Amino acid sequence: MKVTIRGAFVLAAALALTWPTAAEEAPKRGGSLTYLIPADAPPSFDGHREATFATVHATAPFYSVLIRINPENPSSTSDFVCDLCTEMPRPTDDGKTYTFKIRDGVKFHDGSPLTAADVAASWQRVVSPPAGVTSARQAFYTMVDKVESPDPRTVVFRLKFATTAFLPALADPFAYIYKKAALDQDPHWYEKNILGSGPFKFVGYETGQSVTGERNPDYYHKGLPYLDGFTAIYAPKLATRVDAIRADRAAMEFRSQPPSARDQLVKELGDQIAVQESDWNCGNLLTYNHKRKPFDDVRVRRALSLAIDQWKGAPALSKIAIVRTVAGIVFPGSPLAATKEELQQLAGFWPDIEKSRVEAKRLLKEAGAENLSFEMLNRDVDQPFKYIGTFVVDEWSKIGLKVTQKVVPTGPWFDGMRTGNFDVTMEANCQSVVNPVLDVGKYLPHTVFTENYGGYEDPAEIELYQKMLREADPAKQRLLMREFEKYVIDTQAHELPLTFWYRIVPYRSYVKGWKISPSHFVNQDLATIWLDK
Repeated sequence: MKVTIRGAFVLAAALALTWPTAAEEAPKRGGSLTYLIPADAPPSFDGHREATFATVHATAPFYSVLIRINPENPSSTSDFVCDLCTEMPRPTDDGKTYTFKIRDGVKFHDGSPLTAADVAASWQRVVSPPAGVTSARQAFYTMVDKVESPDPRTVVFRLKFATTAFLPALADPFAYIYKKAALDQDPHWYEKNILGSGPFKFVGYETGQSVTGERNPDYYHKGLPYLDGFTAIYAPKLATRVDAIRADRAAMEFRSQPPSARDQLVKELGDQIAVQESDWNCGNLLTYNHKRKPFDDVRVRRALSLAIDQWKGAPALSKIAIVRTVAGIVFPGSPLAATKEELQQLAGFWPDIEKSRVEAKRLLKEAGAENLSFEMLNRDVDQPFKYIGTFVVDEWSKIGLKVTQKVVPTGPWFDGMRTGNFDVTMEANCQSVVNPVLDVGKYLPHTVFTENYGGYEDPAEIELYQKMLREADPAKQRLLMREFEKYVIDTQAHELPLTFWYRIVPYRSYVKGWKISPSHFVNQDLATIWLDK
């Protein structure tokens, strides 16, 4: 059975296709879960630094966070529960102060106690990293003024201004709690090392191959985890992953598989395969390198966007790739998302593709770039990067452009973007807890959002963003989002959002206790998973 629900905050519609109720089955203890990570090895193990699932899928089981989306209700946008704290606080000082009490008796895996000082130091590193240290989501916390630990059991967040975006941002699954002493000794230590306080203890890493963990007997959530351990195997090729699940060498992958792989596994294995599906707070985007000519010319950038027919491309791509919905900057299930009519006013979304391409050619000629040839940097991940990349290159060829793809592994892909060594890059805006105003951070200049690689500075865009962040009235905030979206996509053509993704997770039916969410970052600590075999 497949159920599809749409509408505002349909995010709550991550539905299990074959999901037993808690009353039907009691969790069993023991066993080791083997799962696949559909990527090469990540650039580093540091959750604060990285923005890729290749990091979080391998390392989340080792770490604690302060708060998180309820693992029993991961599709929610507002059901937050404590992990390291004892209870969710009520804000004081007109919504500008949040005080958290930290659990007593929590230990890092080396046996040392975890205190509020470790929590505060970790969050200070996320909010305001020291010189030479990158915080991938620093822009999410511009509202934070101070993070304090007045005593070993208390952490206080003091905000510059009240905003409803803060609590969802605090539940970010990459916000691992690190040991302060390790950070003090070397702020880069966690890039190559793993030491947390989560449900599993680090056992080993086979470089570029796999990560293994074992049950933490001192885990502070009593009775968890159920598994004795796990092995996460890096496997970038889809055929490899499908074969591994078919042969039961691995039970699942948590990211997504295309419709064809789902259908193949279900046909061959029947009730030995279960499937969960969900709309996905993730989509590809094209980033134009403003520091390279002719991409410093808005006419060229706008022409590249105008050449692409997303309305025709999305239905065709959805048959072979993990994509589905044409949308703008905002996740399509949100009330802040653009309607189809609003989208069709923007470059890259015009309903008349022939008219759009005529204008693209005119702009290129006017800019002296009608015979443009360039290289597009892309990630060596089957789904959906290569499919979307091939589609885009073909679309550009229809206006006479000669574009080649440079497809590289995850590490070199990030390195190329971070060093500005590209003309145009295919990347993705994949966020965790759905939080629309903060989710637009990927489109903000690098000085505000460190993981933006466009190489542009834009005070007007930043001003629009700050207005949205502080606006409490939903109707006014939506108008500001439309203004922001038009400015970024159409007026300046800084970047172009492409089709949003659709998450499909087939897995061995003996895997229990995991629930899908609109994010492949959320609910990945494995603590509630158990094996029915």
